[in-house]
Amino acid sequence: MQRLDLNCLGLRAAQAEAACGEDAIGRVASQYRDGYKVWTEQGEVMAVVAGRLRHAALRPAEFPAVGDFVLLEPNPAGPALIRQVLPRHSALIRRAAGTAGQEQMIAANLDTVFICMALNGDYNPRRLERYLSLVWDSGALPVVVLTKTDLCDDLAAKLAEISFSACGAPVLPVCSLEQEGAAVLTEYLEPGRTVAFIGSSGVGKSTLINRLLGSDELASGGLRRDGKGRHTTTRREMIVLPGGGIVIDTPGMRELALEGADLAAAFADIAELAADCRFSDCTHEREPDCAVLQAVAEGRLPAARLDSWRKLRQESRYAGLNSRQIEEEKTTVMFAAVGGRKNARQLMKNANRKRGL
Repeated sequence: MQRLDLNCLGLRAAQAEAACGEDAIGRVASQYRDGYKVWTEQGEVMAVVAGRLRHAALRPAEFPAVGDFVLLEPNPAGPALIRQVLPRHSALIRRAAGTAGQEQMIAANLDTVFICMALNGDYNPRRLERYLSLVWDSGALPVVVLTKTDLCDDLAAKLAEISFSACGAPVLPVCSLEQEGAAVLTEYLEPGRTVAFIGSSGVGKSTLINRLLGSDELASGGLRRDGKGRHTTTRREMIVLPGGGIVIDTPGMRELALEGADLAAAFADIAELAADCRFSDCTHEREPDCAVLQAVAEGRLPAARLDSWRKLRQESRYAGLNSRQIEEEKTTVMFAAVGGRKNARQLMKNANRKRGL
């Protein structure tokens, strides 16, 4: 690989200032089971995590991830050593599938995240809300990319529904089969800007990246007979486009558990309505003068969207808690309407006195 300018790779001034000593700065381009591929101004090197960093990292998200800027110590006897992860300006994190709350870094230092959803069997506005919550929480800008428009018979209706769920995030319909189909994405791919593609398998992420590259460098596969996507991307990988933009291809996500969720941004419509609720801590369940419930009753807010908000709020609240902590949190929520468990006991005592018990 030829020499690269780190500024063209997205290095920001604050990150450069955080670097110290004689170590070289590099950006993690891909991750393997036994190490990392890192791009530096001198070229591409293989690296491993230094022992001191490995023992100091308390959480999985503190280890290097694709997109991270790191400090490298040369190692004549083998791969370079990653001694430090420089501060991130964004971090896309989810809970790893099949684990008890263990977080998983998807990518770091992203400017934009393309949330790709196909307009065929993959179409699911509720799943999109989950993706939006994840991306808003990361610090990057979410952009909804609706693929396979050629397979959609009711494009206008679906665009209207997704635009409502996106709550202000840009919505871009594309046909990845056409060479010019990806042209609408290029405004987010300026030199030094980093964009990650996320979404289910088979929605066309790799195909879109190939269109941006102008060649079929990434393996891509269509749908299986059951309509589900094929896994063609097996690891997260950073790619520099001919125009200077940087993209990160990611494997399809079978599950999307939330480590953090910015529900206020992903459900800005509900947050705006909630400002008119009688109670500032309204749960939008049964409280009187609830502006959110009134909007549902009047048809201004779909009931399914409020149900999705409730589900994601509960999941986000319980993320990372053990079973005892979850039960305590459930109890707290249960007695929130009466001012807490202690107040509930007092109300019960007063009620029993009135009944002569």
